[in-house]
Amino acid sequence: MRRYVLPYLWPVITGVLLAILVLLLLPEPLPNPFRESPTQATSPAVATPPIALNPVPNRPAPEVHQAAPLSRNQGPASYSHAVEQAAPAVVNIYSSRIVERDQHPLMSDPFFQQFFDDQGSDATTHHRMLSSLGSGVIVSDDGYVLTNHHVINGADEIQVALRDGRETLAEVIGTDPESDLAVLRIDLDDLPVIELTDSADVAVGDVALAIGNPFGVGQTVTMGIISATGRNHLGLNAYEDFIQTDAAINPGNSGGALVNPEGALVGINTAIFSRSGGSQGIGFAIPANLAHSILDELVTQGRVIRGWLGIEAQALSRELAASFGLQTPQGVIIAGVVSDGPAAKAGLEPGDVLLAVDGQPILDARATMSEIASIPPGTSLPLTIVRSGERMNMTLEVGERPLPAVTNDEELPRQRGS
Repeated sequence: MRRYVLPYLWPVITGVLLAILVLLLLPEPLPNPFRESPTQATSPAVATPPIALNPVPNRPAPEVHQAAPLSRNQGPASYSHAVEQAAPAVVNIYSSRIVERDQHPLMSDPFFQQFFDDQGSDATTHHRMLSSLGSGVIVSDDGYVLTNHHVINGADEIQVALRDGRETLAEVIGTDPESDLAVLRIDLDDLPVIELTDSADVAVGDVALAIGNPFGVGQTVTMGIISATGRNHLGLNAYEDFIQTDAAINPGNSGGALVNPEGALVGINTAIFSRSGGSQGIGFAIPANLAHSILDELVTQGRVIRGWLGIEAQALSRELAASFGLQTPQGVIIAGVVSDGPAAKAGLEPGDVLLAVDGQPILDARATMSEIASIPPGTSLPLTIVRSGERMNMTLEVGERPLPAVTNDEELPRQRGS
């Protein structure tokens, strides 16, 4: 019997001894790959401090309501609370202006007017009223309203209608065509005010709600997400830093609010990219931080002060860079110099290649223009240029950018929201 059992017993004993040896050498259990390690933690988001306002003695800067940072823990099942927070501060704007009616030149001649007494005697028959609609956002307790420049451009009368049914005429405090922003003021008590969020904290994928008055049907809310930030090179404004969203924006939404899921203002709805003139899921809003800074300057100074070099710049292609002896297409060509401007006084000439501003290489002409605009006039600015194949350094005193010519076109670009 033993001779049949012994051959099977030794392998069993050997296996038990090997198991004991493995347990002695590996005392700690293997980690479970499907269980989250307790040491892993997400760093809390750091809120950017609010924008500091710089009031001037003649008019104090408006006190806006700053919102807390957005919590991204879990999305709500309904956004009714956000709408209830923000919608009362979004207003409808009705602007109107009187333009001359097209008529035959002979109608201005008194000789021919005698044959058309009914029409010629009434001066109003030579004019017609143009009306447009848009939206705006109340951003301070003292009645300041942010909207788009193109919403109120050239208007003779601006009427503001609140969600609670009140209506009043608005005063234009200032406009900035180059950012397409305008500031109005209304004189009413107990105004609903929206909170402004720090738009630098906006992230792609955040839920966004667009509130406005599309097609004049009444206040409407649409929902989407933040599709992109920092959009430029769109050819809409001189200074572009748009938030892109797929929340439906249509004619009449311009100047309205783009808010986050907590009802705080993320941006001012401004334009749409569309072939048909309707929403195709590509809308653009001016960030709240930029709108806040423009609001501050228009209220306290009556205009937006920007730095200016006084040059006409042209993009530098690889072929042009090679012709100037440059290995990479870095910088811009100075195609023109404004007479008596800062660049002309510093000695810059057409044909110079501007390589760097204040030691920073020019990689994007529009980004550099925006950076120069933020420099206070009177600042000494070092420049690096190439002239006739020779690299040179010079210093320029930044000037103040002249105000653009304002036009009162009857028809607005199709990309605009209203």
